[in-house]
Amino acid sequence: MNLELTGKRALITGSSAGLGEATARMLAAEGAAVVVHGRDKDRVEAVAASVRAAGATATTALGDLATDAGAADVARAATADGPIDILVNNAGFYRHLSWVEATPTEWNDTYNVNVVSGVRMIQHLVPAMRERGWGRVVTIGGGLASQPMNTHPQYNATLAARHNLAVSLARDLKGTGVTSNVVSPGAILVDSVKDLVTQIGPARGWGQTWEEIHPNAVDALIPNDQNRFGEPDEIAAAVAYLCSRHAQYVSGATIRVDGGLIRSAF
Repeated sequence: MNLELTGKRALITGSSAGLGEATARMLAAEGAAVVVHGRDKDRVEAVAASVRAAGATATTALGDLATDAGAADVARAATADGPIDILVNNAGFYRHLSWVEATPTEWNDTYNVNVVSGVRMIQHLVPAMRERGWGRVVTIGGGLASQPMNTHPQYNATLAARHNLAVSLARDLKGTGVTSNVVSPGAILVDSVKDLVTQIGPARGWGQTWEEIHPNAVDALIPNDQNRFGEPDEIAAAVAYLCSRHAQYVSGATIRVDGGLIRSAF
């Protein structure tokens, strides 16, 4: 399937590792010129260099999206070589905290990074998409938006806000040729997740090797229809579809890529 992304320029926030990196690589492989974003110059440059080594086009944008000035710097760097057609709001963070540990300050900080940072980039980049009559905004959400856990409540709530703002934006973009949608991952096997599961697995009786730990961790933590963790490229593929011409009729939608972890028809 030709996604017709050649000639499009895409900014993927938080793309120096993990899901963002996988998304940048896939969009680049589909012909888009990608802007790799992060706060660590060495990591950002390494991803961009790797994309270019594969024969694709990549530039970089450094900055902290949690501040107005940092977001403005990123927007300027991202548009230095031309307007952005695709914005993937992926950047975010969380800490494993209980309701007692998650102080109001922690809630504020998490909301700023996970929600307001994305709003900043939307406000910087989407007006020009409207003017050109074409654009894509894809927000990376998560199943905890609709099926929250008892832990890290400050993070669960920000995912719900990300889903909500993406749908609100879709309504505002009516008739413009610009779409806004959500990709909602389940538990994806990025390096940090594998490291955590491998670390806690022996103490929880899941086994000693990854081959032993993996199925037991899935059963204990994320029981799903595919009996495994997801892979970063599976999220990236959903994003790539939403960025393509084939998704022009998809608006304000949530595509769950979670192996059936969320037990809901809607």
